[in-house]
Amino acid sequence: MTAAGAWADAVRAVLLFCTHPFWFGGIAVRASAGPVRDRWLGLLQSALPPDAPLRRVPPNVTDDRLLGAIDLAATLQTGRHTYQRGLLAESDRGVLVLPMAERLLPATAARFCRAMDEAESCRFGVVALDEGIGAEEHAPSSLLDRLAFHIALDQLTVRDTEIHEPAQWSSAGQCVVAPDAALDALCSTAAALGIGSARAPLLAIRVARAAAADAGRTTVTDTDLAFAVRLVLAPRALCLPTSAPDADTARELADSGEDTAGTERPLEDVLVAAAKAALPPDILPRLGAVARGTGQRATGRAGKARSSSLRGRRVGSGPGALKAGARLDLLETLKAALPWQRLRHPPAFQQAPRILVRRDDFRVIRFRQRSQTTTVFAVDASGSSALHRLAEAKGAVELLLDDCYVRRDQVALIGFRGLEAVVLLPPTGSLLRARRCLAGLPGGGATPLAAGIDSAAALAVAESAKGRTPVIALLTDGRANVTRNGSSSRREGEAEAMESGRRLRQAGHAVLLVDTSPRPNPFARSLADEMHARYLPLPYADAASLSRAIRAVPVM
Repeated sequence: MTAAGAWADAVRAVLLFCTHPFWFGGIAVRASAGPVRDRWLGLLQSALPPDAPLRRVPPNVTDDRLLGAIDLAATLQTGRHTYQRGLLAESDRGVLVLPMAERLLPATAARFCRAMDEAESCRFGVVALDEGIGAEEHAPSSLLDRLAFHIALDQLTVRDTEIHEPAQWSSAGQCVVAPDAALDALCSTAAALGIGSARAPLLAIRVARAAAADAGRTTVTDTDLAFAVRLVLAPRALCLPTSAPDADTARELADSGEDTAGTERPLEDVLVAAAKAALPPDILPRLGAVARGTGQRATGRAGKARSSSLRGRRVGSGPGALKAGARLDLLETLKAALPWQRLRHPPAFQQAPRILVRRDDFRVIRFRQRSQTTTVFAVDASGSSALHRLAEAKGAVELLLDDCYVRRDQVALIGFRGLEAVVLLPPTGSLLRARRCLAGLPGGGATPLAAGIDSAAALAVAESAKGRTPVIALLTDGRANVTRNGSSSRREGEAEAMESGRRLRQAGHAVLLVDTSPRPNPFARSLADEMHARYLPLPYADAASLSRAIRAVPVM
């Protein structure tokens, strides 16, 4: 789609949204701060009714400010319980703007989702300004699923925004009929694009009805459905459709505005083609990679989020004891004690100026911090073919250590050959120490695969006990030919490896199995399935590709 068409869709989306914000859920805007986004927000503010409230919500908003709580200052001043309305109640029949929506905490996003689903005390629309970089940094998916319009302004310039002059939507109260075939076609299109949420086609039919009313029609047409597909379904696409209808037809339909009624072409094919035409050219390769299961995550990784009462990012407060290092949240403690003052003061001292605080009222500050990540390389050092893989493992460890030095993460190396597995490099972030240990890494002998998995699992348990998040990378050709007691038996060796992999799966660690065979080994694939590990056949792997694969392993 051209830049002019993208801006025209963005303008039309904001005009439709402002008529009934809560009916459409909201708009997700993918754009960084700049004049293009500012001009679009100016259109949003001018299109809203004069009496519709518009509130901005910071990403670190507290539950008290969002949902409402006791106004401590007013309560202490008047001596009576005074409650302060939250942002959700203040934005009733209006719009909430969420800047930096990609930084919104999952718990905060859940508050918005629940309020949007219930819609009893207040009804509002949400404008999520997503400033994330790359495909992996985005607003919470639970919130995006409830927003009808998904638009992208990051590829537009200021000159593109001067092409179309907005016009107010004059058909807000018009009744529009949507045929059953239209909803069936939208559901089929959503399934072809890999969209599993039932909200997407329901929101799409709402947008199609609004587009028809905007054009003065009383029945939804193919043009209205194509508009809904471009702004609702296409941005949610998770895969390419199995059939590949001609995208030029849908592009001509979108540009000319002509209807396809009366043609013999199935409506589902037209809508799928409209979705493909709405995708930018650079998105198609990424969607194809996701469909094949080879999509990569962004470079860099972080460990699990752990709760803490000492350090990290503040995420609120809760009941707790004043132990060593705990920080008292004075305001929340006073708010918890205020409702009980009439019961705690004797009748003769109802007007006592003091606030009686008990142990149950204590509120301590809660923090959340990311733990360090320890990448454990378990390298099959048996046989002549493994000698080539050792060089690749050395290069990958050195590449990862460059990032670990910045993030203060750890890297460990285990080599298994002959009859045992040995920890050659304990968890460390020292590049010099790692290079010294890697330089003397030996190779040759049998393949004690079960011993290698057990050693990696034991090291992962030890790192978990230290508060770190372990990630295991197992490099092997899958040819287990020795048992734990040293006897040469491929069948028993494979059975023991499966048993070790089953125990590793029960531990819940993130695992990547790199098949280093010249051809993908079926047993290695079966072992990866048993461990619930990501399987990566790399017959011609190098250090750079192996390093990227390690970073792509999701932390469980």
